[in-house]
Amino acid sequence: MIATGSISTVIEKTVATITFSHPASNSFPSLLLQQLVDELHFLSKNNTIAIIILKSEGTTFCAGASFEELLAIATEEEGTQFFSGFANVINAMRTSPKLIIGRIHGKAVGGGVGLAAACDYCFATDSSMIRLSEIGVGIGPFVIEPAVSRRIGKTAFAEMTLNPMAWKSAQWALENKLFTEVFSSIEGLDTRLHSFVSELSSYNPLALEAIKKVLWEGTETWDKLLYERAAISGKLVLSAATKIALQKFKK
Repeated sequence: MIATGSISTVIEKTVATITFSHPASNSFPSLLLQQLVDELHFLSKNNTIAIIILKSEGTTFCAGASFEELLAIATEEEGTQFFSGFANVINAMRTSPKLIIGRIHGKAVGGGVGLAAACDYCFATDSSMIRLSEIGVGIGPFVIEPAVSRRIGKTAFAEMTLNPMAWKSAQWALENKLFTEVFSSIEGLDTRLHSFVSELSSYNPLALEAIKKVLWEGTETWDKLLYERAAISGKLVLSAATKIALQKFKK
């Protein structure tokens, strides 16, 4: 049985903090991804909230999609549905009228990099290394590519994607604009995060909502694009080469 993990939200004045957790390095099974989507939609309709902070528990920020669930895919339809999970989350973050601040306190892999890329501003630590491992198991980061490339560009995206076993440092992520600010400790990150959010949430909420729309101009096609990308991965996951790669990775 696949563990479900948890999503919790704490609201303080005009700031909502979403915390996700899963025993497998904060990876996301489909159910947990849907819960995150539902929470983002719910908070997006709350007129008293101006800012959403996205964070996780433990030492790893996010290990991406559930590997256990990935191995269980038996049909192309199941594959497309599985890979649509992060498409749903990215689109929910993109279309939310609230500014979303990422607290990337540890490593991020695959979909975890996509989550960071879909935030409007990212705080990280020196230990927040990143990796796109998908092509190494016979698929590819198709769904999250638009969000990641929007932040770091196609060249840097290719550098990550074509070296699926290589970790990129937090400094690399900072230089390539995935992270906005990087700190030597979680304590330093949290101090700056609190200060930043306190100031940002004091501004005119209508101005914040308007700037959110400006930040995401040109992404209107993602409502269709991300699901087309999910279908690519959904088909690839059933290929013989991918099944062999997945079994090697499992061992």
